[in-house]
Amino acid sequence: MKVSADTVDRRAMQSEAAVDHAPPLAPGEPVIDLAHLARMTLGERELEREVLDLFDQQAGMLLARMACEAPRVVGALAHTLSGSARGIGAWKLAEAATEVERLTTQSGAIALTGAMDRLAAAVSETRAAIADLQREH
Repeated sequence: MKVSADTVDRRAMQSEAAVDHAPPLAPGEPVIDLAHLARMTLGERELEREVLDLFDQQAGMLLARMACEAPRVVGALAHTLSGSARGIGAWKLAEAATEVERLTTQSGAIALTGAMDRLAAAVSETRAAIADLQREH
């Protein structure tokens, strides 16, 4: 039986959708890679606190700006957020920002909207983790 390319594309999309909604098989990675953060701040707790405070402020401002900018600007802001997230070890947030950046160069408002929703969730999760870390210290 010969399968059309359209059928293959639909099946691939359905498989990807199933993977996106499947629960994780193993416990998730921490929101912030503390070992990476410690390396980036040379193990200095006060510097770590300052870096996290700055990131928290920046993430909130960048996300707010993205909500009212053209896709080209959103892509640039997402690029900035991705780099900052990598600096503190917020890998999930960095991936979400990179996805937004990539999608701003393509057509498809629906895909970009979904990616922005995932980015907003990752920012919220990371900011909550920062607040928890700040309370612990």
